[in-house]
Amino acid sequence: MERLRFSTLDSAGLLLRLFGILARLTVTAEQEGENLSGLSTNPDKDIFVVRENGTTCLMVEFAVRFTVPFDVLAINGIDLITENAYLALPRGADIEGKCGSQDADIHISWKDKAYTLRINFVKETRDKGDEVWKISKLQFVYDTSEKTHFINPYNPGKHTASSHGLSALVTPAGRSYVCEAKQTLTLISSDHQKGVTVAMSDIQIQPFDINSDFMFSEAYKCITDQREQLEETLPLILGFILGLIIVITLSVYHFHLKLTAVTQPQLPRDRSMYKNM
Repeated sequence: MERLRFSTLDSAGLLLRLFGILARLTVTAEQEGENLSGLSTNPDKDIFVVRENGTTCLMVEFAVRFTVPFDVLAINGIDLITENAYLALPRGADIEGKCGSQDADIHISWKDKAYTLRINFVKETRDKGDEVWKISKLQFVYDTSEKTHFINPYNPGKHTASSHGLSALVTPAGRSYVCEAKQTLTLISSDHQKGVTVAMSDIQIQPFDINSDFMFSEAYKCITDQREQLEETLPLILGFILGLIIVITLSVYHFHLKLTAVTQPQLPRDRSMYKNM
């Protein structure tokens, strides 16, 4: 009986472990990231999708470039000189993500995780009761020992550049953020507080409330694009108004001439009639 009791306990423990493994596998299967950058006609633009339970819950399209300062040893072997490494987000990056009703995030890594870009989104309610979403945190992890971009770095190693108190790309809930213009953010690095620049362009992002699979909701254009669109259409509007003013002025003038011609007394054409006048 004692042996049987121990055997039963071992079986129960084994079953619990199996259930735990299956549960973890189920969670992993429910949330998956997909890199669809190959569908983009722009070679610099990446497309990433996070899906939950087989449905798209987060979509990101953008081109991203990084400017990363790092130290190198001067020729005298004593002083340090700051150089810049210039990186672009590649098409073959790996992606992980998490969706939620109030917060979501996406992690994009490449070069065997020598580089990782982490973006955190939150949804919040403003004073007037309007719901918006925004980027609340941005992190970039980079390894200066990776020799493709960092040449002869001093004291190479991994560093993390992070945003502080970030509130970027604020967008009404239920809509996607669209911006062709460059949006630049500066992150503070753990490498002696250096400033890492992240430049995003050709952007369309939606982390919440996606109604159709692989389809963005109604676009919300950034202020820069709205201003540029206004600058493009304003000359056309002004030209149309000016043309309309000219047409109205000429029409009034023509009408005035006709009216004057009708009311003016007609002079006789025969000169002999002047004597009888």
